[in-house]
Amino acid sequence: MTIRKNLLIASIATAGIATAGTASAADMYKSGVGALYAGLNYTFINIDGRLADADVGTLSGKVGVMANEYIGLEARAGFGVDDDKIAGVDVKLDNFFGGYATFNMVNESPFTPYAVLGFTRVELEVGNRSDDESDFSYGAGVNFEMAQNLSGNLEYMRYYDDSDVTVDGIGLGVQFNF
Repeated sequence: MTIRKNLLIASIATAGIATAGTASAADMYKSGVGALYAGLNYTFINIDGRLADADVGTLSGKVGVMANEYIGLEARAGFGVDDDKIAGVDVKLDNFFGGYATFNMVNESPFTPYAVLGFTRVELEVGNRSDDESDFSYGAGVNFEMAQNLSGNLEYMRYYDDSDVTVDGIGLGVQFNF
């Protein structure tokens, strides 16, 4: 009788551990703890200068890792794919790159709001003049789960701001979780 009782307890314990392991793997995916991710975004950029406004488009990629369920670290880089013309002069965001921390509001829904803080280097071209500058960047967005390893996102970012030029963007993208 004691052997059966021990086998029953061992079976229940093994089943409990297996179920807990499955649940923690699912929870790990849901929260993204330790998960690597990569994504692509198209961003509608507004370059606001002292004398004029330009609307351009960029394509960018990102790679990152979730340090814990609330904080992610990522690198982004992008380039201009749609220029604007103001008073006959071409205006474009040639390229940008930066490093960022994301602060995620973890919840049970498929929508995860987040804030972004970091630094960005942008290279702007106006006519045949080119200038690159770095600045503190910030933004906010929401990831929405579309499938187990796939999510979409909508994001606002302030990439660059000084007394002469402000670079803002609204991006739409897709993120793949590994």
